[in-house]
Amino acid sequence: MTDMTSNTPVTRHKPPKTEFMIYFGIIFLATLPLALLTWMLAAIRTGSWTEKGPIKRAWSQARIITPMIFSA
Repeated sequence: MTDMTSNTPVTRHKPPKTEFMIYFGIIFLATLPLALLTWMLAAIRTGSWTEKGPIKRAWSQARIITPMIFSA
């Protein structure tokens, strides 16, 4: 009989490192003004509020950019 518990892969998620969070914060703050500007222009152009607000836009940009820095 085979012992299946000895070969099971264990996946552990590490919490984000401090350095990553610092870079994320800096990039988030840097993208926030541009995200606010594009959100306002889109709201003025369409005449309605968009689904994605400026904070959500800046957050998603920071989530895209920060891992690119650490993978380089």
